[in-house]
Amino acid sequence: MGESPVEVIKISPRGYCYGVVDAINLAKKAAQDPYVPKPVYILGAIVHNRHAVESLEQYGIISLDGPDREALLDQVTGGTVIFTAHGVSPAVKRKAKEKGLYCIDATCPDVTRTHALVRELAARGYTILYIGKRGHPEPEGVIGEAPDSVHLVETEADVDALQIDADKIAVTTQTTLSKWDTERVINYILKRFPHAEVYNDLCLATQERQEAAVNQGRHADLVLVVGDKRSNNSNRLVQVVQEIAGRPARLIDSVADIDPEWLRGVRRVAVTAGSSTPSEITREVVRYLESLDLDVLAPKQ
Repeated sequence: MGESPVEVIKISPRGYCYGVVDAINLAKKAAQDPYVPKPVYILGAIVHNRHAVESLEQYGIISLDGPDREALLDQVTGGTVIFTAHGVSPAVKRKAKEKGLYCIDATCPDVTRTHALVRELAARGYTILYIGKRGHPEPEGVIGEAPDSVHLVETEADVDALQIDADKIAVTTQTTLSKWDTERVINYILKRFPHAEVYNDLCLATQERQEAAVNQGRHADLVLVVGDKRSNNSNRLVQVVQEIAGRPARLIDSVADIDPEWLRGVRRVAVTAGSSTPSEITREVVRYLESLDLDVLAPKQ
């Protein structure tokens, strides 16, 4: 180690949340259980992190990936199918059962609560505005609970484009969005629909990690977020550090992505991780940063 090591702020909490841990453990147990029909398929990425997905391959688990979970089932002729932490629509569950597949539901409990809420609100005649990320599997599954009653909105422009006239309007959310973006869009919705009922379903783990990244990241010259580029919660960590904390932030998949030039002239680096990032990947990043010598990384003259 050099005489003047880089100071590393290990942001806490960071990394795996209970929903991710449960989903991965369910998949491993299924692969090792002799009574679970084989082969074992995961319908999509179990979580949005390639390291987590690849770690399951050694158990003989086959991950099927694609934008349409229902269509992915056409590739499965038998065995077991695991629904990912992001959840799936009732149509996907129905098709899996019709194909005679053994089904294991690894949906995060927070996402399951949103599914139940949407079913209940739709049954009570509500028009539902769901704040979420287009193309992400979580909204796909939730909206599938009541497709005729749910409108996906991502921005204020989406709210402006709505053509609805309903007495009963409810607002709910994807679990992994930016806390600040979500509050902004909710407030915008309430200006247009003051009578709307709001059910903010951002999960506690998401909020805690974002708040920690902002509050602890303020003290760093650079913040590194360890996470997969497909991970919505990892991307939101980068966003909130840049926009709310006002600090430079970069998303890295692993220690191999770090460019030493980013660190030139930097004395203090903060590290956090998305909720689907394996802890060992983050520890490797921390070990690398702690081994660096500030004298070697001094600004170029």
